[in-house]
Amino acid sequence: MIDIDPNGTGLPGIDQLRVIVGAVMTVGLILAVLALIIAAIVWGFGANSSNPHLASRGKSGVLIACGAAIICGAAVTLTNFFWNVGQAI
Repeated sequence: MIDIDPNGTGLPGIDQLRVIVGAVMTVGLILAVLALIIAAIVWGFGANSSNPHLASRGKSGVLIACGAAIICGAAVTLTNFFWNVGQAI
């Protein structure tokens, strides 16, 4: 029987890599908020100017930005969930 677990101290630079990944997650969330604001402005402009194509693109942008924020926020939880599922096989 083989029993291997993740080793948080096995390689040099693991702590710095965790800091970098956390910073990338923060940047991703900031960009998702910026995309949400821009898409909401496009949606509002399209709705007020009677341009259904522009309004539709704004709606899509809002949904995509919300999805990106959900994925960035849940990345660690999703990874841990699938790690545990994989360990149960």
